[in-house]
Amino acid sequence: MRKFVLLMFIMIIASMTVVPAFAQTSANGAPASTTNWVAITAGFAIALAAGLAAQGQGKVAAAACEALGRNPAARPGIQLAMLLGLAFIESLVLFTFVMIFLKVQ
Repeated sequence: MRKFVLLMFIMIIASMTVVPAFAQTSANGAPASTTNWVAITAGFAIALAAGLAAQGQGKVAAAACEALGRNPAARPGIQLAMLLGLAFIESLVLFTFVMIFLKVQ
């Protein structure tokens, strides 16, 4: 817990020191850069969503394999619950993908 609090504190301090860099303008008052931050952030968002969904799907598959090893007779129920869980996990990634397309355009 202490490491987590220290990490959060460091992230807050780092984000506070970086903020003035985004407020800079050029001589004529226009923003200094024309970087499309929405597109860059969208890339990170889909990568994060896909990575976390892959971890979730791995845990679902591992739990289903353990359950089948303990009780092979319950295969239909376990398989149905596993497929339903995988569909829900994958739908969250697809929703993120759609939201990114709507935001970037």
